[in-house]
Amino acid sequence: MNPELQLQPPPPSPSDPPGALFLVLGYLRLRELLSFQRVCRSLRDAVAGDPLLWRRISVDRPLGARLHDEALLRMASRSGGMLASLALLDCPRITDGALLRIARDNPGLTQLYVPGCTSLTVDGVVRVVRWLAEHKGNLERLQIYGVRNIRREHLDILNSFLQKTDEQRVPHPFFYGSWQSLPYDGEGRPIDVDVCPKCRNIALVFDCTREDCRTMKNRWTECKGCFFCIARCEDCGACINYEEVGEETACSHLLCLDCWLQLPKCNMCNRPYCNRHGQERFATTAGSSIGFICEECVLIP
Repeated sequence: MNPELQLQPPPPSPSDPPGALFLVLGYLRLRELLSFQRVCRSLRDAVAGDPLLWRRISVDRPLGARLHDEALLRMASRSGGMLASLALLDCPRITDGALLRIARDNPGLTQLYVPGCTSLTVDGVVRVVRWLAEHKGNLERLQIYGVRNIRREHLDILNSFLQKTDEQRVPHPFFYGSWQSLPYDGEGRPIDVDVCPKCRNIALVFDCTREDCRTMKNRWTECKGCFFCIARCEDCGACINYEEVGEETACSHLLCLDCWLQLPKCNMCNRPYCNRHGQERFATTAGSSIGFICEECVLIP
C-alpha cells in the first residue's frame, strides 16, 4: 500500500455534515440553533454539548409565546452554569420560580431582559436581583418593561442592587426607536424603565431626537416623557404635536410630516406603512420606490 495513503484520514461518512458547518454554530440565533440540532446526531451532540453556545440565550417572537419553564431550564442548563445573558421577549409562560432557579444556577449572570413576560411579578424580579447581589453577582443590565405593578420603591431597590459601570453612571439620552427588538440598546442605562416626569408613572421614558430640542434646554425637558405623555414619530422618534402629524398611515402609527413624505404610499389610498411594518409586510425596506396595496384596500371589493 502507498505510505502516503496510510497517512490520510478516512473519508467522512456520507451522513456526516461538512466540518465547516460546525464553525457557524456560534453565529446562529436560537431558532436556527434548535433547527440545526435536528439535522443529524453529530450536529445534535455538538449543539447540546458546547456550553459556549448557550452563554447567551435570546428568545423573541414567535418562539416566546410557546416557551415554558421546563424548556427554558433545559436550555439554560446547557451553559453549564456559565450563562451570562438571558433575554426573553414576550414570554408569557415563564414564571418567577424558573427565573430564580436560573439565577441560582448561573450566579455570573450580567444581563437580564424580560420585557413583556406577563407571568413574572415585580417582587419575583426583585428577589432574583437581590439574590444575585447578595451572592457577589455582577448584574449590570435589566429590562422589565411590561412587568406589571412596578412602583417607585421597586425601582429604587433594583437600582441599588445593579452593578453600575462608569459609563452607566453618566446620564445618557434614551431615544424612541428599536426598543421593540431584543435586546434593544439601552444607551448605557442599567435599567430600561424610569419615572415619567409628566405622569409620574413607571414606564419607558424617551428623550427627543430633534436637534433643535436638544439645543434648547427648556424644550429638552418639555418633550421628555413616556408613550402616553409625548407623541412621537414611529420612524425617527422625534416629538410631534398635532399640527406636525402627517396624514393617515396604513398601520395606524404616528409619523411626522417629514417621514410621511419620504415613505412609499398605497397605490389606492395614498397611505404609507411605517418602516417597521413595511419591512414586516413586504420583507423589503419600506423606503423603496416599489408601489403596493395596503391590507385595507385589498379587502375592498
